[in-house]
Amino acid sequence: MSEPRKVMITGAGGLLGRMMQARLSARKWQVSALPRTELDITNEDDVRRAVEQVAPQLLINCAATGDVDRCEIEPDWAYAINERGPRNLARACRGVGADIVHVSTDYVFDGSKEGLYTQEDETRPLSVYGQAKLAGEHAVREEASRFYVIRTSWLFGEGGKNFGSRVIEYARKGARLKGVIDQTSIPTYAPDLAARIEEIVLLEAHGLYQITSSGPATWFDFAVRALELAGLGEVEVEPVSRAELNQRAPRPHNSAMKCLLSEKLGLEPMRHWRDTLEEFIRHLPVI
Repeated sequence: MSEPRKVMITGAGGLLGRMMQARLSARKWQVSALPRTELDITNEDDVRRAVEQVAPQLLINCAATGDVDRCEIEPDWAYAINERGPRNLARACRGVGADIVHVSTDYVFDGSKEGLYTQEDETRPLSVYGQAKLAGEHAVREEASRFYVIRTSWLFGEGGKNFGSRVIEYARKGARLKGVIDQTSIPTYAPDLAARIEEIVLLEAHGLYQITSSGPATWFDFAVRALELAGLGEVEVEPVSRAELNQRAPRPHNSAMKCLLSEKLGLEPMRHWRDTLEEFIRHLPVI
């Protein structure tokens, strides 16, 4: 990508959006970061005007909903954010000649495979969330001239609003902790994902990626290790099945992924989630 590097980030208030903004700003990109309060990606006219005004070389779409159970109840809402929004962005990018990075999910798979899913495996999402995210992938591929679709899984990091990011906070507050033992994927550290996205973009190798940390795990594995690293090993994590939680949306039993395109490009494997978790715990505020 030729200098200067001008990038627009949508969904900049979320975990990955903040990590992307911090990394690219520190590395002297010209960053226009728009949180949801400043740009509703479901409004095509607003999207077109914003993209035309910024005129980026690259747009990184971190705007999405990850509320899997709400998606099951409100499918129109799910598709508006996870399919129509990406379509609007991709179309606007084509209009100004910009590349687009679109972030997707491991939930596009049904979880029936033993071992790691690759880009060659059939997508068969179980939930409305997964179906809407897959539709968003297709929308970007249909509308954009040049795209990077990046599937990831179980994102965690400082300030994240999810179990992986907040398990230590929950433990310190004395909350009763439950860890799912029958769902496997790969916890992925948001700063590492941000770094890999920049690396891929600079290679200008467009396509479909599956970018995660290394090492499959369950949420029970993750929680127990996090508590040990934080000196809270005495806190009990109750092992539970996903069915016991009585959640509305189905989840894939196994959605751990590997990336054939990254291997083809000679990119180094991402760090193991245990190593990134150790780094994450070290940077947590001391209570």
